[in-house]
Amino acid sequence: MDRQKQRMTLTAAAVLVPLMAACGNEKADGGSGSVGAGKPVTVTGVRWSVDSVTADGKTQKAPTGAHVTIDKGRAEGSFGCNKFGADATVDGDRIRLAKTMSTEMACENKPMDFEETLARTLSDRELRARVDGDRLTLTTGQGDTVRLTKAKDAPLSGTRWTVTAPDTDGRAHLTFDAKKGTVSGSLGCNKVNAEATVRDGDITLGPPATTRMMCEDSLISDEKALLRLFDGKLKYGVDHQTLTLTSANGTSVRAVAER
Repeated sequence: MDRQKQRMTLTAAAVLVPLMAACGNEKADGGSGSVGAGKPVTVTGVRWSVDSVTADGKTQKAPTGAHVTIDKGRAEGSFGCNKFGADATVDGDRIRLAKTMSTEMACENKPMDFEETLARTLSDRELRARVDGDRLTLTTGQGDTVRLTKAKDAPLSGTRWTVTAPDTDGRAHLTFDAKKGTVSGSLGCNKVNAEATVRDGDITLGPPATTRMMCEDSLISDEKALLRLFDGKLKYGVDHQTLTLTSANGTSVRAVAER
């Protein structure tokens, strides 16, 4: 059954909207700032991981992947199962949400009651936000709270990056080793390794050394695309768990950190 239709709803997705909005001072463009008496933090473009929700005296831990990000007044994120998007406004440290959209998926091995509790705790209520270092706390008038932490980017070196574009069904992956100055992994069928020097947002890759196995036609095409990354300089960027590699010849590859 396809239950992934997006629709207007004040369900779990509505909850995360104020979470993001709470982070900034009120600005026309939804810019970054700080609230409360804690140490100022930049919130625009920052991914906040939801840690827990406490309602009616009971604390529930958030599922892995629950997060929220705000950029130019737009709130987007996931509760670990359902994705959401919404507009958010801030009046000082008071939060309000509007035009919330969410998916309605029934996910296996995910605590759906957590999403329901989070929605019941935060929907249609005024929230007060407090930032302390890399932590954000949202509190209702009844004293219920949602706790979040600024998510850290996965390290480039030592992380196994599974390639998602081009799509090789998870068979292509790369691992950078800063100490050895190398990159190794799989192109989807054949193994690969090369020298890799990382400096100032660039990665310089040496000529690739690969195995020579017979592969499916679809994999051969993807492998050729990945091979164009080598023997040259790349721009790279890490956004939480996503790595983007872009070569001078226009080849672009996306990969995600393997958990």
